[in-house]
Amino acid sequence: MKYSEEIQKLLPLGYLYLVILGILKESIFYYQLGINILKYSTIMDILISPIAEFTSNPITLGFVVSLFVLHYYLPKLYLKHKENKTLQKIFELKTTEELSEEEINKYYIFASFKMFALILLSFFIGTGVAGGYITMQRIKDNKVKYNNTLNYNSGESEQIFLINSNSIYYFYVQKGNKSIKIAPIGAIKNIEKSLDVGMLSK
Repeated sequence: MKYSEEIQKLLPLGYLYLVILGILKESIFYYQLGINILKYSTIMDILISPIAEFTSNPITLGFVVSLFVLHYYLPKLYLKHKENKTLQKIFELKTTEELSEEEINKYYIFASFKMFALILLSFFIGTGVAGGYITMQRIKDNKVKYNNTLNYNSGESEQIFLINSNSIYYFYVQKGNKSIKIAPIGAIKNIEKSLDVGMLSK
């Protein structure tokens, strides 16, 4: 069976895994801010959370694309160097001498996906823990940039630091107040964002 056919079989399961990782990352991030994000999320927010994470900035997108490309060709690399003891030790691969050709292919595809899954798990948990901790510390130390103006439908405005948003809520901190506020999108007329110089500006 071709590699592409095996990978196509695993895609639905792979996306489900990504969704679970997205929920885990968001829950860890917002838990540190005292928010149960699942109470403020729709099904669509949950389904697109991994895509939103991957496209959050160019560095993350480049890392993820490189990771996908690498692990697409990794089974072939395993097969090409299956006699290499050093490679087997590094990637914790078992010997395939007693396996058929089809079993060898399936084993290397599984080994590749296993490594891919572990790297993604580390990435999502790491960004969730670090992102939530750094954001909370910056808020506590008053080191955030209040570079957004939130304009309500009522005509009132607030200078804010925007933590994040989803399809129905904005999560932010008002200038001069360290409390985290949650506002429904329906109550907001628009948000004015001051421009920051640089490709990686948010």
